[in-house]
Amino acid sequence: MSQKDYYAKFTALQAVAQDLTQELAAMKEDISQVLEENAELKIENEHLHARLTELDAQKEPELPEARRTLEKLYEQGFHVCTVLYGAHRENNEECAFCLDVIYGDRSQK
Repeated sequence: MSQKDYYAKFTALQAVAQDLTQELAAMKEDISQVLEENAELKIENEHLHARLTELDAQKEPELPEARRTLEKLYEQGFHVCTVLYGAHRENNEECAFCLDVIYGDRSQK
């Protein structure tokens, strides 16, 4: 192999090495951005979990026992409203009066 061939091969390898170096630098930058975004998302996720826990703590308490009993009767297909109490709900149709009895606001004003 002549000196020109060695030099040409060396120059070609040098160009390939430079391309690889540039590609590695670009990959390093991309990885840095992804890691930074990941860290931000983890922090945001923690804040959202904390807020969700806070909202769950503020949630209204469950229905009292009497209303749960009425809810069960209603789910079994019976009216629990004062208008049709005990009557069978045909085709499980919804009844606004029953729903008001079960879930309506009964706080004293």
